[in-house]
Amino acid sequence: MKLYADLPARRTGQIVADLLMLGWILLWAWVGTVVHATTLKLGEPGHRLESAGQGFRDKLTTAGDNVDDLPLLDDKVAKPFRDAAGAGSSIEDAGRDLVSAVDTLATTLGWVTALTPILIVGAFWLASRWRFVRRATAAQALVGSVDDLDLFALRAMANQPLQRLARISDDPTGAWRRGDSEVIRELALLELSDCGLRPPEPTISAD
Repeated sequence: MKLYADLPARRTGQIVADLLMLGWILLWAWVGTVVHATTLKLGEPGHRLESAGQGFRDKLTTAGDNVDDLPLLDDKVAKPFRDAAGAGSSIEDAGRDLVSAVDTLATTLGWVTALTPILIVGAFWLASRWRFVRRATAAQALVGSVDDLDLFALRAMANQPLQRLARISDDPTGAWRRGDSEVIRELALLELSDCGLRPPEPTISAD
């Protein structure tokens, strides 16, 4: 699998793009944590409510225990205190529910804030990188010899803009039919450049 181009300028651009994508991910991950932490502060009233309810309940329960089993009165004095302590439990539960709701909201907002821009930009980045990897890997498998350049020369004549072909030859098709190795190599170079590849060095036959 070919991940990066052979051509230095394009390879540098790909590496820079990958680093920018990594920076983008880290940036929005940090923003997501900031949003999460900021949203959690909304739960502070819930913590205070929970603490107040717990304190109210404990004090009334303690007061009820102190007057429990008084002579003649039995637990008749303690019962109103204990009943009122139930209101403290309700307040404590309400505070706990508020804190739980804020925790859920903070987690959701944090993930949504971080993932939305990461996934949008990442989808374009991944599609671009995947197209290159598929094309370059397939092309690399075919560039095994100078003879294979005919294929890339043909693809160049089919895919490249006419003005680019004209800069190589006034009659690229005729040159290809005549087997003009120089024109074929230049045509193939156009297509290989789009794939991020260099053509193989021409073999020098020994006389």
